[in-house]
Amino acid sequence: MSAGGLTLLHTIKSKLPQSEKIIADYILAHPDKVIKSTVHEISQAAGASSSAVIRLCKSLGLDGYQDLKMRIAGDLMHDDKQGYRDIEQDEPLQSIIQKTAGNSIQSIKDTASILNADALEKAVQLLLHANQIHFIGVGASGIVAADAQQKFLRINYAATAFTDMHIASTVIANAGENDIVFGISFSGETLDIIQALQLAKDNQVKTIALTHPGHTSVSALCDVHLSTSGSNEAPFRSAATSSRMAQLYLIDVLFLSLASRQYEETAQYIDKTRHAIRSMKRKSKGDST
Repeated sequence: MSAGGLTLLHTIKSKLPQSEKIIADYILAHPDKVIKSTVHEISQAAGASSSAVIRLCKSLGLDGYQDLKMRIAGDLMHDDKQGYRDIEQDEPLQSIIQKTAGNSIQSIKDTASILNADALEKAVQLLLHANQIHFIGVGASGIVAADAQQKFLRINYAATAFTDMHIASTVIANAGENDIVFGISFSGETLDIIQALQLAKDNQVKTIALTHPGHTSVSALCDVHLSTSGSNEAPFRSAATSSRMAQLYLIDVLFLSLASRQYEETAQYIDKTRHAIRSMKRKSKGDST
């Protein structure tokens, strides 16, 4: 059964207009009532309009109210959520270890629950037939872009990673018909990424974006929108810890999805790269002795 409805609501609630936020708050407080109620009943209980319920479902990127009900029903069937926990001053190391592990695991679980399988399939198809893939991201998202490049290079994809959008723009301006620009921005509002994706769109280059759920300036410019959870991470989120873990997880999902579709070929490429790296290590060790 589908799940992730409550995670979606938590993730984008702060960005919703007031009319939709009222409904989101009611649903989060009474999830069990949603699965037994109609649009009209929920809107009346929340003190809002039926049209606001429909708009909320659209803001969540869902197919409608029935989709939301099914996802919430799935959440209630698997209610093992631990939540995100922040560190405290002078906290013992063992406690920090446990909290960090728990937050990372929760972020991955939340992302898995909201991942749109149709969008993932579209992204996989674009990447399977790509000539070159240009990953772009700034700050913590730049680290994710570099990780993606490393993975895709290992299976013989022509992949680049840019944190400097001036350089990225020169590449995008000359990108070919089968190239992909892959923008990574957790907020979905990073100006450099917006401008780079707009350039790609102007040049009719296919784009994939990785952001938080819901409508953002970045998602509005892309051909395929992939989402990660993470807005519920603890207040020390300026370090982008859990959200970065979720982004890395989704890159792994894409990488392994591609590997599965071209299994024998991928295995050969990985064996070749592993052999090349081992060979370099042996030579480096020999030079140092």
